[in-house]
Amino acid sequence: MTTRRTVIAAGLGTAVASSVPSGNAQTAQKTFVLVHGAWHGGWCWRRVADSLQRQGHKVFTPTLTGLGERSHLMSRDINLDTHITDVVNVFKWEDLEDAALVGHSYGGWVISGVVEQVLPRVGSIVFLDAFMPDDGTRGLDNTSEFSRKGILAAIERGDVSRPSPSAAMFEVKEQDRSWVDSKLTPQPVGVALQPIRLTGARDRVAKKTYIRAASYPQPIFDNYLAICKADRTWRTFEIPCGHDVMVDMPERLTEVLVEVA
Repeated sequence: MTTRRTVIAAGLGTAVASSVPSGNAQTAQKTFVLVHGAWHGGWCWRRVADSLQRQGHKVFTPTLTGLGERSHLMSRDINLDTHITDVVNVFKWEDLEDAALVGHSYGGWVISGVVEQVLPRVGSIVFLDAFMPDDGTRGLDNTSEFSRKGILAAIERGDVSRPSPSAAMFEVKEQDRSWVDSKLTPQPVGVALQPIRLTGARDRVAKKTYIRAASYPQPIFDNYLAICKADRTWRTFEIPCGHDVMVDMPERLTEVLVEVA
């Protein structure tokens, strides 16, 4: 397992044939910033990061404050701005340019806020079975009923976090469920209580993509997919697997990410 900061390719290499767009024998090096969702951490991108690395790409998989290997930093002070800053600082300290910014699930909130601050450095943005919030909305008001109940229950108890569901709820393949369950950590409650402030930077990114996990039932994501399909400035994909696409179908996801970056 790598550090939360980065998975860096040793150099340019020949791309895996199955992951290269038709007609290309080699893929130019690209930079990816992969942002995980609720209860997860940078660890969940391991298979995709390895696949991208083998093709010579540079990959950053930051773990958001209070989660994964940074779970010891859990605090009631963590809010959405904290997580946005976690990723903005990767762009700042690593001097990233023309990066593909990818957000999974809750990570859609984070990357929507990140691009507001680093738009010139983002070459493409990808929402992977993710939320696409509107200006002024909160996670508490724009989420599944399961998450809403969990957030409200945690607030009532005075807790700073809410426990994770099982990997089975995400429709993770059975052979990977014990591994995923062993890595999931509580999600900070404060991130769902702060309204996000957006000015439309997300829509000004040159390349925009929405990827839907077709086997995971979530009407909210179905709605985002429909919106993006109706907008010619967006590309859309549907991958036949559960919510944790990076775990269930990493090679296919790698293929799509390279294509749209």
